[in-house]
Amino acid sequence: MARQKTARIKDKWREKKWVTVLAPSAFNNVPVAYIPVTDDASAIGRVIEVTLFDIIKGDPSQHQYKLYFQINKVEGDTATTIFKRYEYAKEFLRSLVRRGSSLINFIGDYKTKDGYIFRIKIIALTQKKLNTSRKHALRLIARDVMSKTIPEMTIEQFVQATAFGKINSDIMAAVKKIIHVRHVGIEKAKIIRTAEAEIALLQA
Repeated sequence: MARQKTARIKDKWREKKWVTVLAPSAFNNVPVAYIPVTDDASAIGRVIEVTLFDIIKGDPSQHQYKLYFQINKVEGDTATTIFKRYEYAKEFLRSLVRRGSSLINFIGDYKTKDGYIFRIKIIALTQKKLNTSRKHALRLIARDVMSKTIPEMTIEQFVQATAFGKINSDIMAAVKKIIHVRHVGIEKAKIIRTAEAEIALLQA
């Protein structure tokens, strides 16, 4: 009786290699993940989700802020990334909303000094209800602060100012002169065009 041949099953995990993923230079290239990849090319473009706490290892409240980094290069067992997106965690966002207060938000696009364009969503919450004119005034103040500060920042400075609350503090300082708010900040910021893509578009 002929022996039946058995097909060898490939162990896909053994064929993968593990790489250490580094945060962008705005966060001093600290390691943020250790992931398996099939090959270097397939890893390019992969998005890694972390919290600010994963990077800083400081205050547990930093779990409230999520960051997304996209792998742009793999060399050996190390992958570098670029900043992709920042946003409030959903649980944190829900905790901010209360009855009897106003929630104001708006979205705008802003360009950094070195040509990166970001779409930014601002959220503000008040102690009590605001009328339409005061909501409009709050939006104008926040827009004015970002229009003056962001174009003076490089992408690294912008990412740091977003993640560590510098822009939030600047808006709060300007707003509270005329409107009492209990929270104002960048709910979400995502890159919509890199400097390279912006140059290519202008040259087209």
